[in-house]
Amino acid sequence: MAWITRFLAAVAFLAVGVIFSPETFGSNGDGSLKLSTYLKLAHLLSFSTAWGAALWVTFIGGIIMFKNLPRHQFGNLQSKMFPAYFSMVGICCSISMASFGYLHPWKSSSTAEKYQLGFLVSALAFNLTNLLVFTPMTIEMMKQRHKVEREENIGEETGWSKNREVAKVNPKLAAMNKKFGMIHGLSSLANIMAFGSLAMHSWYLAGKLNL
Repeated sequence: MAWITRFLAAVAFLAVGVIFSPETFGSNGDGSLKLSTYLKLAHLLSFSTAWGAALWVTFIGGIIMFKNLPRHQFGNLQSKMFPAYFSMVGICCSISMASFGYLHPWKSSSTAEKYQLGFLVSALAFNLTNLLVFTPMTIEMMKQRHKVEREENIGEETGWSKNREVAKVNPKLAAMNKKFGMIHGLSSLANIMAFGSLAMHSWYLAGKLNL
């Protein structure tokens, strides 16, 4: 499968990077890597994956798809993509949080480090809330609304114009729009809060880099 090939290629590049890293051929000459180096690598890769995915899905990919796909097709695609997206970001946040927590034990951490651990915990919590609560509710509400819209022969257009027109004379659809908007709004808020938490951690990491 194509995704397996890409995954193995990524693992191969990572392995080459680890083998030929300065730490491997350092002055100690024993070729061993410290546990802290592996944890830092795990933290950085997991964080960057979560950050990049959140940036793309929230501000780029979703907007492009909404503007160019028929609305029902867009909704069906999102219903498949969001569970995978929140699962992946949640796993990455878990790895980042665990690695950071191990590298910076709570009792000996500075105030800034404790705040950063809090941001990672927040990102994980918001993503899990979306994965386990808001996303299932949103998908179920979307399916019910799609059924009503198909009865009105709408949903294959792009944008919201026909939905709004029909909702003015269809109280059931109007009520569904209101409920869907509320649930989707909470989901979007949780996603933005998770993204904001990751953004705060990116600022912290930038201050630690020596380029």
